Amino acid sequence: MSRPPQFGEYNALRLHPSSIIVTLLLLGLSALFLGFSGAYIYSRVQNHGQTVELPMVFVFNSVFLLGSSACLWLANKAYSEDNTARYQNALWGTLALTLVFLAAQFYGWQLLDTKGKIGEQYVKALSIMHFLHVVGGLPFLGLFIYTANRRMREPVSVLVYFSDPEKKLKLRLLNLYWHFLDGLWLFLVALFLLTKLVG
Repeated sequence: MSRPPQFGEYNALRLHPSSIIVTLLLLGLSALFLGFSGAYIYSRVQNHGQTVELPMVFVFNSVFLLGSSACLWLANKAYSEDNTARYQNALWGTLALTLVFLAAQFYGWQLLDTKGKIGEQYVKALSIMHFLHVVGGLPFLGLFIYTANRRMREPVSVLVYFSDPEKKLKLRLLNLYWHFLDGLWLFLVALFLLTKLVG
């Protein structure tokens, strides 16, 4: 059975350094990608609505990223329910789907014709930036996987692991970061598809 949270247990961690760092990181990423998106729209206007040929692999690849985010959400849910097997499997599922997404991105870049095409150059630049931030989250995901498999071998260690409010906070922050990258990718795909339709 899951242990009910104590009053103020997580409120005490509201100003945890990890929370502050993730908040600032997401604000910075929002400003960065909005700035580049604005630059793309401006360059498109300057080039009289030059269309962007977005390879459909980028659209279909969104399913893998959404799947990885769903798995991480399930991991967070399993943690709350003290379900060891489901927690570990969900973390591994997150990693597997993320790696598929990254591999498909490489394939998508091969399909882009960026020679003299500003729009395609923006697609590649923005997708590479997003790619790097997904890769940047992998070490933290890997740390959760390593710790979960190392410390979940005996009932006592499992109880201690699931009772750690700081670890639960960091898992929630990892979820927040992953879901943010999900939303960011969907925004970019929608932006390029929309500008093609109105071109």
